[in-house]
Amino acid sequence: MPKRLLLISGVSGAGKTTASNILEDMGYLCMDQFPIELLPNLLELIAGDTSSRYDRVAITISLDNLSRYYQLLNNSNVDVQIILLDAASEVIINRYKFTRRVHPLLVSNRANTLEEAIAYEKELLAKLTKPNTLVIDTSKLSLGDHKATLDKLLKYDDFLNFSVSFVSFGFKNGVPGDADLVFDVRFLDNPYYIEELRNKSGNDQEVYDYVMKKDATSEYLKYLLAYLDYTFKFYDAKEEKRHLTVCVGCTGGQHRSVSITNYLYEHYKDRYLCYKKHRELRDKS
Repeated sequence: MPKRLLLISGVSGAGKTTASNILEDMGYLCMDQFPIELLPNLLELIAGDTSSRYDRVAITISLDNLSRYYQLLNNSNVDVQIILLDAASEVIINRYKFTRRVHPLLVSNRANTLEEAIAYEKELLAKLTKPNTLVIDTSKLSLGDHKATLDKLLKYDDFLNFSVSFVSFGFKNGVPGDADLVFDVRFLDNPYYIEELRNKSGNDQEVYDYVMKKDATSEYLKYLLAYLDYTFKFYDAKEEKRHLTVCVGCTGGQHRSVSITNYLYEHYKDRYLCYKKHRELRDKS
């Protein structure tokens, strides 16, 4: 098993500490706010260690130091993975109000207000995000969702170079923050208006058959699959983006989007490492 160094960074308040705690439970040796001056020593220790203690190491770092870490890691022989955490500004503000902690940029007098500090870090995050960097939006993630997301994003490295998450959702509740591709299937006939199907979902065979047997669905899937085949092929070959989140939305996220998401998952699961989530169904995925 190759040794792995995982760097966790992102905007303050997006959940670096939570991620570190989750990774520790997953068997990572975690170090918070690791000093950049000690990085060469850590890389030497990881590379030369013959035990399993340093097989999986995770360090959290501030965004301010991330570019310097990039430079130091360029010539490293250790497998380095970078995960950046982000969240909506209003979510971060609420988190600081709830915890009553002070933003680091306010402590260091580099910002005058919390909003100013958040805006600065978000701008910095955009500049530092590279094509192959994993970015997780934690705005709507519960602790369980946070753990599942990290588990999925990290596990694929042990199997394939490219993985896909297929997510169904309802537009009335907003588009998922981590979406890479969004497809709108609200034009398809809605099972909600069929009384015997209204209280069921696309996980039920009757609803799935209703959606999938429509001519419009067959025609749509012909073009959608051609697009996804083309897109996945190039992402997989170039390895510039190692994980893709494909979101399918309908009005409520119960019938049409769930059916199409189930179909896509089944269609691609033997070609790529695939995951499936029905956001509006919660524990019914």
